[in-house]
Amino acid sequence: MRIGLIGTGRIGTFHATALSRHREVGGSLIVTDADPARARRLADRLGATAAPGVDEIFTWGVDAVVITAATSAHGELIGRAARAGLPVFCEKPIALDLTGTLTAIAEVEAAGTILQMGFQRRFDSGYAAAREVVRSGQLGRLHTVRAMTSDQSPPPVEHLPLSGGLYRDTLVHDFDMLRWVTGREITEVYAMGSDAGPSMFREAGDIDTAAAVLTLDDGTLATATATRLNGAGYDVRMELAGELDQIGVGLDDRTPIASTEPAGPPAATKPWTGFLERFGPAYEAELHAFVEVVRGERANPCDGREALHALRVAEACELSRRGRRSVPLSEIPGGRD
Repeated sequence: MRIGLIGTGRIGTFHATALSRHREVGGSLIVTDADPARARRLADRLGATAAPGVDEIFTWGVDAVVITAATSAHGELIGRAARAGLPVFCEKPIALDLTGTLTAIAEVEAAGTILQMGFQRRFDSGYAAAREVVRSGQLGRLHTVRAMTSDQSPPPVEHLPLSGGLYRDTLVHDFDMLRWVTGREITEVYAMGSDAGPSMFREAGDIDTAAAVLTLDDGTLATATATRLNGAGYDVRMELAGELDQIGVGLDDRTPIASTEPAGPPAATKPWTGFLERFGPAYEAELHAFVEVVRGERANPCDGREALHALRVAEACELSRRGRRSVPLSEIPGGRD
């Protein structure tokens, strides 16, 4: 299978490396980047082909496209691939606003092509196991869900104005997991944020720490928190509490938290440092799934509509934070008919 990958930055390099090892792709991978020299270096290292630009990805006869370019280019590239009749895997988000997201989804649906979004936690063994436990009824009626994403250190300062903000860039993964694990829809949110940390967040109009209370459509209450400043390490967890039992995702010997109890577990000697390390196997699994989707061997595990619903929750949280009020999801365009 001949796959064209657009964007050879950090995540693009990771995806290209995984694809180069795939038995169905191997030496048929083509990569390109806004920095052609960077694409050539990666191609040389992987035994892939470097294309001089995006146009060649669409004229050299590829079977599918993987988009890991700058977020601002996602929507246009998705639309271009749809018009060319090509299946697409795209890192989240589709776009940083609802208008761009809905436009790109409409192009894909009009063309009848495939768009698989990169919500890698759907392929993490811990989250997948939690989903099975919840769906089996083992926990009984869920009453509380707690989700969190804590980055060890801030992203590059130049990334902040382009990221869409903490809800859209980071917590969107937790919003997707709340829906995917529980099988419920989020109906209302109340969100707060703090910019009390480094000034670069205030200068970018962003926040460094956030918390949201979310109501699910069956009355279950959920909380989701995030920060860019968790010096202990990269900490991603979910706890699900029901009337019969309680489980947690992300608790292992690398979880960056120490117990103050005399008999508690010791602090991690090698805490997680970032998302590529923590979710490496999940990133590889989602690309393997994409190859299977393109080959017609499985259904799309995360289409554009799924990404849209997570973005709508993020939009509601931003509206809530700025307005200091609860926001029903019915206020956000793009919901189910």
